[in-house]
Amino acid sequence: MSIDNELRIAVLPGDGIGQEITSPCLDLLTDLAARLGSFSFKFESLPAGAGLYRETGTALPDATLRAAEKADAILLAAMGLPDVRYPDGREIAPQLDLRETFQLFAGVRPVRTFPGLPLPLADPRAASLDFVLIRESTEGLFAGRGKTVVDDDKSATDQLVITRVASERLFDFAFDLARRRKTRGREGRVTCVDKANVLGAFAFFRGIFEERAKRHPDVLADCAYVDAVALNMIRSPWQFDVLVTENMFGDILSDAGAALMGGMGMAPSADIGESHAVFQPCHGTAPDIAGSGKANPTAMFLSAAMMLDWLAARYAAEACAEAATLLEDAVHAAYAAGGLRPYEMGGASGLEEITAHVRAQLDI
Repeated sequence: MSIDNELRIAVLPGDGIGQEITSPCLDLLTDLAARLGSFSFKFESLPAGAGLYRETGTALPDATLRAAEKADAILLAAMGLPDVRYPDGREIAPQLDLRETFQLFAGVRPVRTFPGLPLPLADPRAASLDFVLIRESTEGLFAGRGKTVVDDDKSATDQLVITRVASERLFDFAFDLARRRKTRGREGRVTCVDKANVLGAFAFFRGIFEERAKRHPDVLADCAYVDAVALNMIRSPWQFDVLVTENMFGDILSDAGAALMGGMGMAPSADIGESHAVFQPCHGTAPDIAGSGKANPTAMFLSAAMMLDWLAARYAAEACAEAATLLEDAVHAAYAAGGLRPYEMGGASGLEEITAHVRAQLDI
């Protein structure tokens, strides 16, 4: 596809505040594209989520999957409701099905702090954090999802799966990302996070990492145990550049990273595969504040910026790269200007106010 044509975006608003944060995000993207004039968007809103499951018994319809597969990118807001679950007790999480179906192996979770906001760490170095956690998103302990073996109510077993093919593509992705970050002034270092001192599967994981590191001699490489990384994410997170890890460890550590930014409402994410990618805020559906105007759209806006950056790389489209930079910078500038503080940080800035400040920084 040529970037001169419109970009087709599959949009999955989902549940709760996902429905609320989607519209202003699409408006920003539309106005950015019109301002730059080199591309346009065609958004297709698709049904999926816990509310749909409650109504129809299906959380991710085949028609939604087919439409998402044909799209240039997938923009997902939030899915799941605490009182709607599968018969085995699991939460409704179509985003996990998307990762497995499209083999979105690289879960990219940036940690970049915001000027002008209260942060949990007092050290001044915490005010300028900029590192990325990458979680393998197709296997690991999550491979046991829906396959738990229960032995007559005496025990339950889930299987941890680490494969060479998944690990190699994950590590190569991490080294490539670190190399790109190095051109932007970052250290250019990848740290493999594992528990190789206890579990053989993680020793296997680390061994593959060390093999792939030899293919990327221009990027620094080291390894660390997950418990030590958890400690240092609180004690000295500024030491990190790119962290790469297994699915479950990444799920846990990425929430710690969100806390360093001020909360889940500030944390964007991407799940990237060979030919498809899903972009979504890290937070949940927050049904307790749905409809109140308190939803924080920041992570949604930043996820959209990640989508623009990915589209730029996919189509060698400088206009998309420019739009990504404009949007990300506008979000950070809106907070740096002062006066914004989301509800989850004890403030009173909600959906409309945050959106208005970002639009003002974009001058659109």
